[in-house]
Amino acid sequence: MAKLSIVAPVFREAAVLLELYARIWAAVLPITEDFEIVLVSDGGNDDSWRVISELGAADRRVKGIKFTRNFGQHLAISAGLDACDGDWVVVMDSDLQDRPEVIPDLYAKAQQGYEVVFVSRIDRPESWIYQFAARLFYRAFRMLANTSYDPAHGNFSIISRRVVERYRSMGETLRFYGGILDWLGFERASIEAAHGERFAGQPGYNLRKRVGLAVQIILAHSDRPLHLSVLFGLIISLWSGATGCYMIIRSVFFEQYSVEGWTSLMVSVFFMGGIILLVLGIIGIYIGKIFNEIKGRPLYVVGDSVGFDRPAERSPRPIILRQSAGNR
Repeated sequence: MAKLSIVAPVFREAAVLLELYARIWAAVLPITEDFEIVLVSDGGNDDSWRVISELGAADRRVKGIKFTRNFGQHLAISAGLDACDGDWVVVMDSDLQDRPEVIPDLYAKAQQGYEVVFVSRIDRPESWIYQFAARLFYRAFRMLANTSYDPAHGNFSIISRRVVERYRSMGETLRFYGGILDWLGFERASIEAAHGERFAGQPGYNLRKRVGLAVQIILAHSDRPLHLSVLFGLIISLWSGATGCYMIIRSVFFEQYSVEGWTSLMVSVFFMGGIILLVLGIIGIYIGKIFNEIKGRPLYVVGDSVGFDRPAERSPRPIILRQSAGNR
């Protein structure tokens, strides 16, 4: 019987974890009794780690990893993939918008010969503004990264052990889970499933974090901004050269002279200065990323863990913990 691992990054989800645990149990048990739940606490300064520790102490199927600080969702996924040992691994968010009840459908689709299966999200509850911004980002991402990544896909997916091993071999520090799987190129498929409502709490990503993540993802998977800056500089140079030739021809052959005003001159100077600074800024960002890569620092730092020092026991039913007042 194949072993199944469920990996979920956790950020300020103390109020959700018991419900997540119970629903994963109910969804996975009909597939296999040999499974584990790997929860990665990505900072947050709430009671998430206490709940994970209690679950890990009560149920040996639950394994917990605690980061020393917030390293980011995609590095938390990497930590879970580094720690899990299942033959098949489900990656999902912990806020229950990725519904555990879809896991059997993911597993069934994977058994048809696919090594990567994503959930294509439908009936999403987010506002139209968020969905519009997300479509713009993924369109820019596909154009800049030269990829066909589907914007309906999130992190909710199932991957084989072979894909996990190849994912682990990737050395870059800037990580985008879906983008790396797309680059690896394994046989993949998708299933449609309704996107769930957030069970409790507030989203961990605000607008600033989402924009920052979008920029990081594009820079991590594409060098096309550098190529576009070169192309734009070439266009400006050709335009300036053509304008200069036109002015020379007009003055030599038609004896038409014109004195440009200060306004047009200053606009041109500041325009070109802005373009130069923009291109230098793009180059500087890439140099900064190179600097961070060559430092050789670890992707993340684990401050504590639970459940890894003992074998899992096959309990016939999930452990029921009383939810404290602080988690309601």
